Amino acid sequence: MPVAHHSTVRAIALLLLLACVTQGVYTALYVAKLEVPRQLLWGTEGLLFPLLAALAGAAMVRTERLTLAFAAIAFAAVLNLVQVGVGLTLFFPFAAAAKADPALAPAAGAIVAFAFVIYNAAKLLLGLAALLVGLARMAAGRKALGGATALAGGIAMLANGAAIAAGGKVFGELPLAGGTGVLATALLAACLLGAARED
Repeated sequence: MPVAHHSTVRAIALLLLLACVTQGVYTALYVAKLEVPRQLLWGTEGLLFPLLAALAGAAMVRTERLTLAFAAIAFAAVLNLVQVGVGLTLFFPFAAAAKADPALAPAAGAIVAFAFVIYNAAKLLLGLAALLVGLARMAAGRKALGGATALAGGIAMLANGAAIAAGGKVFGELPLAGGTGVLATALLAACLLGAARED
């Protein structure tokens, strides 16, 4: 059964919004020093990212003007799946091993650092998608939302690129890379929903 392109784009937007929600809930609980249901949140993301990769891949080959944007979303989803997989399968065993033997603490830290490089790379790609889709929406006459999305996407690319190149602690405790990435993703989803409605 054929699936209309605008339905695929709408599904991509909804999955992107869901990813923003899970990451927002995780961050809020972590900052508030409350118990974080990592398995539930990361497990949910582990389900949505493969779907997002498949949908964005399908949209990539069907779109006329946003091929690169959908390719960036698809590869970001794959990277996010790897990052979530590392978190679910390696964080806890390595943390337990480091607690039992402090000599293993550098290995545990390396696993976390590796996951954050993947995380920042995915956010950089989502920033690229937001920049491209935002510019396309501006060209279509949606200057306010398109401009905000393009700006957020550009900032997310710079912030996450800096986090990769200069190390995850380049902004100190300020979650600039992750925060701008989530904002760009939310605005990207809003743009895609608008584009799908007008298709």
